[in-house]
Amino acid sequence: MDEADFKTLLAPLPVSWWEADGGQKVVDSGGGAFADERTARRFLEALSADRTGPSGDPDAGPYQTSFEGRTFDVNWPARQAGGARHGSRGVAVEVSGRPEQNPYAAFAELTPAAAFVRDATGRYLWANHAYAHLYGTTRDAVIGRHLADVDGPGDATRFLALDQEILTGAGPVRHTLAYRRPDGSPGQAAGYRFPVRWAGRRCVAGIYVDVTDATRALDQRRRAEQDLRTLRDHSGLLCARLSADGLVGEAGTTVADLLRVRLPELIGLPADRLLARTPERGALHRIWDDLVGGRRRSARTAAVLVDGDSGLRRVCVHLSAVPGGAQRVSGVWAVLTHVGPRQEAQPPLTPTQVRILALLAGGRSNADIARTLHLSRQTVDYHLRRLRHLLGAATRPALVARAYVLGILSPQTWPPRSTSAAHPLSPV
Repeated sequence: MDEADFKTLLAPLPVSWWEADGGQKVVDSGGGAFADERTARRFLEALSADRTGPSGDPDAGPYQTSFEGRTFDVNWPARQAGGARHGSRGVAVEVSGRPEQNPYAAFAELTPAAAFVRDATGRYLWANHAYAHLYGTTRDAVIGRHLADVDGPGDATRFLALDQEILTGAGPVRHTLAYRRPDGSPGQAAGYRFPVRWAGRRCVAGIYVDVTDATRALDQRRRAEQDLRTLRDHSGLLCARLSADGLVGEAGTTVADLLRVRLPELIGLPADRLLARTPERGALHRIWDDLVGGRRRSARTAAVLVDGDSGLRRVCVHLSAVPGGAQRVSGVWAVLTHVGPRQEAQPPLTPTQVRILALLAGGRSNADIARTLHLSRQTVDYHLRRLRHLLGAATRPALVARAYVLGILSPQTWPPRSTSAAHPLSPV
């Protein structure tokens, strides 16, 4: 190795070397331990003034010395020629900047985040394994190389400009950077870039986390949510998302219209309030417990819904559990199909009044109804007057028609009978 190669090798390192004549006047020096030649000269003058070392012998071999708060290992062997001192050469290596003695390096070496230190020219002074992994290489292959040797020309220029902002007093900066991965695909990293003192020089350090996969997953989730909102709000699909505790978390405008409520009023409403008190309600509760308990993933059942005006609709409900963390269910999607015609809420009728309506619809007279039910004629007349009031019907034919419209009597059976046995639609 010639002298030019030697100087080039030491230029980026925290090392100072010199050559002195017989009068201990420095005639040549170099290395990267000092930011400028004036500081290097002061250091050598201080060594020349006190070259005693630990044993008091100036040629005793390597020793440590302090200079302006920095610690150096010094090796200054004398050159002898015929017993006369003709001059000397020496090397000083800063030890306070070694990674194993630098608190930042000791901490950052163990973190899974990518960390580095670069000098003002863009040369890597230190990097941890996580940083090298971002570029598909090793930390030994990064340290000592220039930024342009690691990143592409465009990225290197941009990153050097960021370094200069830090070095000129901008202070710590938190940001997200785009960079090019070893396979050529785009990547993103989020973290901090900040100034540090390293080997006595003001340098730039950074610590980043690769967020490429996380960002891609978030983008995919946002697109999926947008597609779902579009499907929910513009397709006419009757769907709602319910929380694990049974509250309406999301719903489309079509669901709000069906239930005759404003959408803001529907959100946050307990879904149980939308169910009529029918046998289907209890069965739906049991299915719900299985879904939120993780015992079922989906189910299909019937339900009777109550709208904001107390109207009733029979629907088919498709329920699907939404997985959450730690094997828990975060909610349930409900999709309504086979929506039946809206029926007004039935007034509170007694079993006797329902049987009177069924007999009346079959063409029975008041006397026949009284004999069949073992009632007096006066009692039957009282019930009919009461039914005309409750159902809003002035005549016997109107009373029968209202009984069918309200779903009290089943239109699929003859002789007439109540719907309560097969398909009840009772008040909430």
